[in-house]
Amino acid sequence: MLQALRNKLHGWPSIVILGICVFAISFFGIESYFASRTDTYVAMVGKHEISQRDFQDGMNEARRQAMARMGDQFDAAAFEQPETKRQVLDQLINQELLRQANESMGMKVSDLALRDSIASAPEFQVNGQFDPATYRAVLAAQNMTPASFEASQRASMEVGLLPRAIIGSAIVTDADMDRYLTLLYQRRDLRWFTVPRPALTDTEVSDAQLEAYYKDHQADFMNPEQVSLKYIEVNGNDLKIDAQPSEDELKKRYEDEKQRFVQPEQRLVSHILVNVPKNATPDQQKAALAKAEKIAGEANPDNFAKLAEQDSDDLGSKRAGGDLGWLEKGVTNPAFDSALFALQKGQVSKPVLSDEGYHILYLRDARSGEAKPFAEVREQIAKDYLATERDRQYSDLAGKLTDQTYQNPSSLEPAAQALHLSIQATGPFSRKGGEGLAANPKLVQAAFSDDVLVQGNNSGLIELGPDHAVVVRVDKHVPAAARPLAEVRDQVRQKILDERIAAEAQKRADALLARLQKGEDMQAVAASVGANVQAVPEAVRMQPSLPLELLEQAFLLPHPAAGKPQFARVVTHDGNDALVAVDKVQDGDLSKVPAEQRTALRDQMGQTYGILATQALLDALKAKTEIKVAADRM
Repeated sequence: MLQALRNKLHGWPSIVILGICVFAISFFGIESYFASRTDTYVAMVGKHEISQRDFQDGMNEARRQAMARMGDQFDAAAFEQPETKRQVLDQLINQELLRQANESMGMKVSDLALRDSIASAPEFQVNGQFDPATYRAVLAAQNMTPASFEASQRASMEVGLLPRAIIGSAIVTDADMDRYLTLLYQRRDLRWFTVPRPALTDTEVSDAQLEAYYKDHQADFMNPEQVSLKYIEVNGNDLKIDAQPSEDELKKRYEDEKQRFVQPEQRLVSHILVNVPKNATPDQQKAALAKAEKIAGEANPDNFAKLAEQDSDDLGSKRAGGDLGWLEKGVTNPAFDSALFALQKGQVSKPVLSDEGYHILYLRDARSGEAKPFAEVREQIAKDYLATERDRQYSDLAGKLTDQTYQNPSSLEPAAQALHLSIQATGPFSRKGGEGLAANPKLVQAAFSDDVLVQGNNSGLIELGPDHAVVVRVDKHVPAAARPLAEVRDQVRQKILDERIAAEAQKRADALLARLQKGEDMQAVAASVGANVQAVPEAVRMQPSLPLELLEQAFLLPHPAAGKPQFARVVTHDGNDALVAVDKVQDGDLSKVPAEQRTALRDQMGQTYGILATQALLDALKAKTEIKVAADRM
């Protein structure tokens, strides 16, 4: 073919055609070298990308925390707001800045700190003690291995290394404490009275006024946007498992998963730690090793606990005689593991070097790994078999539901008929949710999403909980709409009258305040409107007998000169106006502050100083780090 082409194309026409082809091929080939790479990050912090997956994980975690904190008051719509998304992204940026700062400073979470953190988690404990079997079981239920969990835990702890160090180094002097306590326990002599609301003389509201107010405040008289849904539900708890495993199947499962039923080899160990400073000099390392060798030479089963209390640098275990509890392989670093599992019961090791320093180990007891017999775990295997079968059926059914509703995006009928599932319906609900399934934030978010609400498609599979999911579509949509004036006429009229009364009340209160500031007696001013003055000598900042708004304003007023009180008007939480006078100010009596309270307040101030210093550090890191944010990808 090529030869035939060569025979036909010769002379200057062939050269022109060949030139055009070469140019075209060259242009489109070279073009790919000039095409820019498509960025997908949500933010770039230095050279580190915060991916859309990272951002979505952050949003999910923030949403989960908000749901746990707010309960029924949780508003899923808040997480669709740009402000909320930016707050989550800013937090991820701060975490990355701290991680980079840790790396540049050589700060990291030690193996002992990680071990102590995991061991102290209540979900891994039995009778108040860390239990390795429970630890593995909890992680397995979450599809995690100890290695992956420990890596994520270490990463989580690393974010707090610098803030904790800064907070721990914050200094609060006695002078700082005295100034703070002097203000905190300051006492003020107050007088106050509530201004009676005036009687409204003008109660006439014309149609024109009603219409004008209604038009200007239409947002106050709206019916919220609502939807009602049709949905197909798949619930693992409703699935019937007819098949029962045979004895051979159970035994095979036992053999396949025998490792589950093996109690790992464990060691009951105590240790003495001789710390080696980070970036230690050779002389410091030699001194630490010499100290460790001396302790190891002196240590024996009888005096080990005493030596640990006396010489160990591990503050977490020294008070318990160096006790680390039962450990299994993989919990500590390789050098520690190797030395520990080479010891015989009752032996004391030579110094073992780790990131923290030198360890002297004392093996107090040992447990060899054993597998439980089949008869002992048969019931558990049968239960797990049925659970696995239910999970398999649920996953199969949920997968088919997803496929069916995706292939037929405009209706649930085909999926319901093919899978023999019923189509159910919710009542109407707003973006704040409703009852039943409509109380679930995930369902509410899906119902008001663009794909479902605007495009009219079926939703994707919405996981409401373990083995529980739905696919929804909008049945009815009622847009937000103003309620007719005829329906809210009485409400509009009342609001107009309420505003007139509030305006008259403020006018009266301001006039009374002006009289007080001119020097009139407060008792006489109050009596002129039928009010009674209440006196509160030596009021403090936490005074239950006074309205909070009045108390806050009273402590914001300047110190009065002798015989010249300071006055202010305050609107209390019930909408009434009040007038307050500050007659005298006295500093707090520091001699009456208990020592333990002073210590607690010092700690709180140290925390506050540390938080402010951490924020200043973050501001400095942001100033010197190039940060790019792709707001359109949030």
